Amino acid sequence: MVPAFGGQGSERLRRAMAADVARQGLPEGPAAAGLVSEADLAGLPAPVRRYLRYMGVADRPADWSFQAHFAGRFRLRPGQRWNPCHSWQYNCGLQVARVFHIRLAMGGVVPVLARDAYLRGRGSMRGALLGLLPVADASGPELDVSELVTYLSDAIIFAPSMLLALPVTWQADDDRSFGVTLEDAGHQVSAQVFLDEDGAPVDFSTEDRYAALPGGLVRTRWSTPGGGWRPVGGRPLPARGQAIWHLPDGPFCYADLAFGPGDLTWNLPPGALTCPAGAPRPGTRERAGTT
Repeated sequence: MVPAFGGQGSERLRRAMAADVARQGLPEGPAAAGLVSEADLAGLPAPVRRYLRYMGVADRPADWSFQAHFAGRFRLRPGQRWNPCHSWQYNCGLQVARVFHIRLAMGGVVPVLARDAYLRGRGSMRGALLGLLPVADASGPELDVSELVTYLSDAIIFAPSMLLALPVTWQADDDRSFGVTLEDAGHQVSAQVFLDEDGAPVDFSTEDRYAALPGGLVRTRWSTPGGGWRPVGGRPLPARGQAIWHLPDGPFCYADLAFGPGDLTWNLPPGALTCPAGAPRPGTRERAGTT
């Protein structure tokens, strides 16, 4: 069971994420986003077309950004107890970017604030105990590809039409899986996506991510299975998802997250993120949980 965690702390975290995004100078959005047509999907491999149709991509405007909120639990190493967490993030497709803020309650009490980002072709990760005492600070080529492939996972699950305007290649593996490769700023990352009988993505698996192991950063298989797909705001979304490192000693699930109606907003300009939670946001075309 994913514990509830948030309240005023979640709103403070959202405001911190919004202020962070505002500093990055990201595009405020296209003048108009055209509809994705069946013709746009016609040349793609069969399992990719089935996936995109399940995701409701055809006959709706292409997405170019999204904001997401998650609540759940997180742990830092195998054998450690779970800690409640919540997170806010913003992803942009006009300039490939991802800004992710998370707050953990270590031992259920002590707050740890962390930020992952992919901006202008560079990945970074930092964390601080009580928001003041640094506990992590990493960047470099390993983080560049790690954060870019995380961006790819996000898009596959929440905004696949963003990928149609990016340098992405698709390859059919079989009827229930396909490969996807994304290029940005000289980096290239790839993953496999696995589908259920309806075309819903049930797992995303990549070798292009680095785990922080005792010996340093090590390229390690990483997967993000999800499930419980249901229609929300006119499009299918999963009820929950996990993040798993596939270590030599066995799989290590370190994040178990869930979200509900209203936790995702698409096509939101960066300048609108600073609006109070729940207030009308200029430029928003669609919000999860509304029709």
